Amino acid sequence: MLGAILLAAIFQPADAADACKGTIYLTFDTGSQSQAELIADTLRKHGVKATFFLANEKTVRGDWSLDPSWSAYWKARVAEGHAFGTHTFDHVYWRADEAGGRIKVRPQFGAQGGTTQNWSAQQYCDELRRVDTRFTQLTGRHIDPIFRAPGGHTSPNILAAAKACGYRHVGWAKAGFSGDETSSEAYPNALLLKRALDKLRDGDIFMAHMGIWSRQDPWAPANLDPLITGLQQKGFCFATLRDHPAYRLPTQ
Repeated sequence: MLGAILLAAIFQPADAADACKGTIYLTFDTGSQSQAELIADTLRKHGVKATFFLANEKTVRGDWSLDPSWSAYWKARVAEGHAFGTHTFDHVYWRADEAGGRIKVRPQFGAQGGTTQNWSAQQYCDELRRVDTRFTQLTGRHIDPIFRAPGGHTSPNILAAAKACGYRHVGWAKAGFSGDETSSEAYPNALLLKRALDKLRDGDIFMAHMGIWSRQDPWAPANLDPLITGLQQKGFCFATLRDHPAYRLPTQ
């Protein structure tokens, strides 16, 4: 028995601390949803958990990403253990801070889509919560208390409004910008992949979309699988933002 224990100790794999040289946090914002199934399949293939930031965006299927027609998709991601945040329901861009905590914004979608609005802090908070309400209707669970402003554009008034209703903003590392919004001619997938593999470091948050209308050569089909594989070969592990030191819930 003692011999077996000694052999096991000699030949056992390195412990988790040694095996994992660092952690990368993959995040995906909704978009055209053209890559939604591919992203889900790739994450499942590698056993990787990610964080999704959700807005109700127009999709390549002709519906909207938070329509009931997407319920099964989001339920499956919940069951797989991914994390979820709000990206504002109508994909609302910040334009300027106004006096009294008010915020000039421009929703991309919805009844006010394409028009400039002057919102109170409460209106912005309500916009963040609309995603939670819809996601709960679709999946039976709440999103996490995190948000990502469209374009990553925040301001003192936006951050104050979000904090007042319990949401913390999540940006991304400089090396964590996937480049999937850029021209595929100027920034081909091979260049974007090499840049990410060369520059991502422990603790970095990586951001990509679930499909971009404008990019001619989509990022995810060419890059997501080799990105995960390449980072794993370099000793990186992956986690959702629930495990990120800055975004863990107080009970964790």
